[in-house]
Amino acid sequence: MSGGHQRGLDGHWYDDAAGPLVRPYAMTGGRTRPGSAVAALDLIALVLAEPGAADDPALEPEHNALLALCRDEPLSVAELAADADLPVGVVRVLLGDLLTLGSVRVSSPVPPAQLPDERILREVINGLRAL
Repeated sequence: MSGGHQRGLDGHWYDDAAGPLVRPYAMTGGRTRPGSAVAALDLIALVLAEPGAADDPALEPEHNALLALCRDEPLSVAELAADADLPVGVVRVLLGDLLTLGSVRVSSPVPPAQLPDERILREVINGLRAL
């Protein structure tokens, strides 16, 4: 069983079985949650880059990668995490940074309690069919 860590020729640390190792807290500066001004980002919340948001050299590469992913179409937080190949917790923190900077817009899903009752929707459908 080979589970040792070693430094590759490019200077990055590698795990024999897993590949490159980068600790999530290194990307987020040790933060585990988005800033206090940002509400928790739901996995199905849709994220869209603001029209003027461009690659910013002052941002980390992961921030710019997230901006590039959601520039053309809104993506959920879960999709962004999968497409960026980053843990969801890291993506939430990075999105919190981008939201604070005004670089992204987040549309939260409608809570189930605010959705119309299924019975009412069926009545509407039946009424439309009767027309």
